[in-house]
Amino acid sequence: MRDVEVGLDERSYTIRIEDGLLDRREAFEPFARGGRMVVVADDSVWAAQGARLAASGLDIALIEVPSGEASKSWDRLIWLVDRLLELGVERSDTILAFGGGMVGDLTGFAASILNRGCAYAQVPTTLLAQVDSSVGGKTAINVAAGKNLVGAFHQPSAVLIDPTTLDTLPDRELRAGYAEVVKYGLIADPAFFAWCEANSAALIAGDAAARAEAIETCVRMKAAIVGEDERETGGRRALLNLGHTFGHALEAEAGYSGDLLHGEAVAIGMVLAFRFSVERGLCPSADADRVEAHLTAAGLPTRPVHGTPAALVGHMTKDKKREGGRTAFILARGIGQAFVDKGVELSEVEAFLAGEIPPHRQMGRGTT
Repeated sequence: MRDVEVGLDERSYTIRIEDGLLDRREAFEPFARGGRMVVVADDSVWAAQGARLAASGLDIALIEVPSGEASKSWDRLIWLVDRLLELGVERSDTILAFGGGMVGDLTGFAASILNRGCAYAQVPTTLLAQVDSSVGGKTAINVAAGKNLVGAFHQPSAVLIDPTTLDTLPDRELRAGYAEVVKYGLIADPAFFAWCEANSAALIAGDAAARAEAIETCVRMKAAIVGEDERETGGRRALLNLGHTFGHALEAEAGYSGDLLHGEAVAIGMVLAFRFSVERGLCPSADADRVEAHLTAAGLPTRPVHGTPAALVGHMTKDKKREGGRTAFILARGIGQAFVDKGVELSEVEAFLAGEIPPHRQMGRGTT
């Protein structure tokens, strides 16, 4: 068992990491009121792992949500809130979000507005959610204008991580989640990036010790950052967006489809951020090459295959982190040396992308 505390005064909570946690009734009893536990689950995850939670013997009121990023929508949010109200969920209830980043974001946002704020707990079952999205209280849905543009900061009451749930995760989803693991080394911990280079194959192959070490390292770093800058108001939390400005634009151009998973977009985005940093004279080219080589070795895409430079920059103008009409970029002076740059002109980014995307790829949405 590994416990990590997120220190936010009255909103503080514990992240528990333990193999087999899903099978322990006593871990979930605190979230059952009158013996009933309200669970919002990704339907694919419930099919793969739900029997373990059901074996607790607790009375589970289950709401299944269709898998995929498309469920982070207005329509699905309204539908979910209606289902929760039909179940008679009260402020004193705790809603469990069971699945990956999509169900955590959707459930957390629904909890933030239901009865003017209900408690929820995260039970992340994907690597991406376990190392990143389940921690920190960012909740959101996607809208036509862009990804995660409507949402709220709403901290969970607990995060319960059972790394054994990764055993049934599809290989592509696992590798996509691994991009977020690498991110933590790239933003502020070069030693952890070196650890990733040495241990990624074992982690992806299912080594329990490597998975636990990666999860704990990432959530400890994120917990510390969130404790300093809960709402991303000028502190270090913005660094967690490394690769995301490029990545979100790629996701939008791909239509938030299965053609490009979030972690895959982040992998490409991190490579682009490092290569753009090299072009601006900020970062050694050897570091950018090292980042790309490692992500490639981990089986992740590293070059954009969706959209024209103009279209991608157009998506960046709708980024939720824009301030004063400018888009902030997370760039790097080297591995483990990320920083926020608010002085980037989007014309520079468009010119850079023109050199990164081969002309035959610059054909619009969905092009592969």
